[in-house]
Amino acid sequence: MHPSRGSLSLRIWQAARDTAVAWGRIFYLGAMVWVLLLSPSTYRWASLQPILQRMYRDTAPILLGFTVLAALICLVITRIVVVTAISYGLSRYALEMVVRVLVLELIPLTASLFVAMRCTIPYATELAVMRSSGEWDARVQRGEAMMRLEVLPRVVSGLYASVTLAALSCVVALVMAYVGVYGFSWAGVQGYTRMFGHVFNPSVTLVFVLKTWLSSLAVAIIPVSTGLYAKPRRLSRPGDELNGLVRMFAVLLLIELASLMGNYY
Repeated sequence: MHPSRGSLSLRIWQAARDTAVAWGRIFYLGAMVWVLLLSPSTYRWASLQPILQRMYRDTAPILLGFTVLAALICLVITRIVVVTAISYGLSRYALEMVVRVLVLELIPLTASLFVAMRCTIPYATELAVMRSSGEWDARVQRGEAMMRLEVLPRVVSGLYASVTLAALSCVVALVMAYVGVYGFSWAGVQGYTRMFGHVFNPSVTLVFVLKTWLSSLAVAIIPVSTGLYAKPRRLSRPGDELNGLVRMFAVLLLIELASLMGNYY
């Protein structure tokens, strides 16, 4: 066999093996998190306190800033869509288009990405540093339950922050869409609620809830798994740090495509 062909086959095999191992670790971590959440011992104060503290620290400081940013973005996009629709004589469809684009598609994805960049990706770095510095092994030898004390709070906090930001920003988007079209008047409430009920039928609502939940799970578990099982720096290859981000973005893209198919096909 030609040497280049052999090396190419070896690289393909190593890449496939590393990918399979990485996804296996992600699913293993997700299963372990669910087991810990279903365990009654998790809800004792000694185990519950770090979870609640991290949930508060990761959500409260960014809540107001993200809400204001989401309101400004929604107001600008609403104005652009309305003006464009009026210029083409499609003003009757403008508000429904805004709600579908902002609430169903853009806001949940934006919230998930914001939480990933603000919270869960730094978590991966923290866990990788703990593993490489020997702190993780030292604390395990002292009898500390590291999965319960360090990993579970980070995953639950990322999940909670993503769902909370998505829910709050969707409410803000609905309010801004109404204000952008009708202003501060009650004249359009009846038509707006009728349009809202038409858009959010049971199937669309189910897809929206599943999309928000799965996106939050992806940004909460995948980066944490990457940091938890990161190789020591001396054994890592160039680009290993980005593989977790690539997997997370790939999962978010698949979830977005599945939601589009569920809503419009």
